[in-house]
Amino acid sequence: QVQLVESGGGLVQPGGSLTLSCAASGFSVRFYVVGWFRQAPGREREAISALTISGQRTFYADSVKGRFTSSRDIDKNTVYLQMSSLKPEDTAVYYCAAGAAVEDHFAASEYDYWGQGTQVTVSS
Repeated sequence: QVQLVESGGGLVQPGGSLTLSCAASGFSVRFYVVGWFRQAPGREREAISALTISGQRTFYADSVKGRFTSSRDIDKNTVYLQMSSLKPEDTAVYYCAAGAAVEDHFAASEYDYWGQGTQVTVSS
């Protein structure tokens, strides 16, 4: 059974850091593009990063570039999103997604599998 499970969300103060995990089962992240998306209340889902199949390149949205880093551990079949210098506007539900044939890395429609999401709240 194919599954993606996010974890690591929570409440953090502005300027703080948090690392999200996306554990995959039923397939290997080695052969999929894994993206991170987020959705804040009343706003559309936003693509924030995409890690290519080779693992050699990661695309980032301008809103998180320089603050967020995506990586993967193939042995653990897990992809991570390290977030630093967090801002209140980063508050959202964060989702990971995997796609086998992704051309537009920031297009949600091109991803095959989605996790259930994890809440990140940045507030003092």
